[in-house]
Amino acid sequence: MAGTREEAWELLKEYNQEPFHRQHGLTVEGCMRYFARELGYGDEEDFWGLVGLLHDLDYEKYPDQHCRKEAEILREKGWDEKLIHAVASHGWPRCSDVEPQLEMEKVLYAVDELSGLIGAAALMRPSKSVQDMEVKSLKKKFKDKHFAAGCSRDVIQQGADMLGWDLNKLFEQSILAMRSCEETVQKEAEHFGHAFL
Repeated sequence: MAGTREEAWELLKEYNQEPFHRQHGLTVEGCMRYFARELGYGDEEDFWGLVGLLHDLDYEKYPDQHCRKEAEILREKGWDEKLIHAVASHGWPRCSDVEPQLEMEKVLYAVDELSGLIGAAALMRPSKSVQDMEVKSLKKKFKDKHFAAGCSRDVIQQGADMLGWDLNKLFEQSILAMRSCEETVQKEAEHFGHAFL
């Protein structure tokens, strides 16, 4: 079975004490829900959201076993194999041998890293928001390898290639995805005393 959103959120909080990691889960959840609607998977929106929320479940406690440990945890808790495959696939081939196959998995692969870059870029803006961000300013940040250096440009490019999109399309759609959930994520983040993208 795929659990409920409430169960997923409680599980994420159990394994992630750092507000940053919780907020990243919420952001990727919101982005995945947006892409499900945009790409014609509206009936699977809740499932796409769960995948986004849980994709880094093990990262804080088990960084050296990332993607492998979360599969173990989710399997033990009785979560759906389709969800386990999806969350494990975003680490391919760096820390997982599960290759993204479904369009949903390819979206997660691309958006995970890119949402971090967009979030960091938004914090540099006077508005501290993604609402007024444009593709050209994001492209500048993408080309500056020293900016948000932890966000792999190779993974972002590989994600775009998997989807058959150019970077402009991926950037534009991901900015729109983050705009769609920014307010909700910040409200939820305020509950655990931390508010940034």
